[in-house]
Amino acid sequence: MIGRNDPCWCGSGVKWKKCHFPKLEHEKRGGVISIKEQYFNKYHIIIKDEKQIEGIREASKLASQILDAICAIAKEGITTQELDDFASRLYKDAGSVPATLNYGYPPFPKTICTSLNEVICHGIPDSTKLKDGDILNIDVTPILHGYYGDCSRMVTLGKVSAERQLVVDVSYECLMRSIAVLKPGVPVSAIGEAIESHATARGCSVVNQFVAHGVGIEFHEGPQIPHYRNTLNIPLVPGMTFTIEPMINAGVREAVIDPKDKWTARTRDGRASAQWEHTILITDAGHEVLTTWKR
Repeated sequence: MIGRNDPCWCGSGVKWKKCHFPKLEHEKRGGVISIKEQYFNKYHIIIKDEKQIEGIREASKLASQILDAICAIAKEGITTQELDDFASRLYKDAGSVPATLNYGYPPFPKTICTSLNEVICHGIPDSTKLKDGDILNIDVTPILHGYYGDCSRMVTLGKVSAERQLVVDVSYECLMRSIAVLKPGVPVSAIGEAIESHATARGCSVVNQFVAHGVGIEFHEGPQIPHYRNTLNIPLVPGMTFTIEPMINAGVREAVIDPKDKWTARTRDGRASAQWEHTILITDAGHEVLTTWKR
């Protein structure tokens, strides 16, 4: 944890409180507004209270349980539609609803996202059967008692190619390396720096057309969390909740959107892509990973 009187994270040598510490802003009538109000007014970031955090924690735990259960049955021969049907039953049994169903425009038509091989994200479950050599991202977001939990994992089937295994491994490494830097006072940009520096060192590219996001009270809140190098220097503060979900490609970083379904994003060159996702809370002491799945 960084304290107000500790040296600033930026390396200036100045105390954090006199450098990049989030400053209270004065209202016109001479009063001050809280960090919570400041962050919402300036960045549309919802700083959560203890009750909200507990609700998001429970939704995130459920998301992880649902995700683990789906991944466990993702075997050769099963269709991605069958995975979606199974997910629907899990959501219902838990007293939750899927955030993705009918979300956006055109309305997303399924309960989960299933992104195969060269699909970066937002893959729509269908009659496609999983086969040996596939890599699959499964992304779930339940709404439980009004709170959102969001996470995803990769599944590998049988003997996968070296390229596909590379993006599966690197995307996970990028996720965990970026989580490791999280604590109050660190700028949002540090997340993208941790991810892109590692991905490029491993010979991969980072998708820059999609980002992670605040989550918990709404499906998509502020701030946006770029996974690539950027200059978004909003300092992290306790009570922020957001996802990190680095999308890592074996070839070029660019995506193309399916012209028919308007959702499925594939790599422009048809090469492999992978991502893993956690929901994280910033705490006074550093951070807490709210989604509990394990690789």
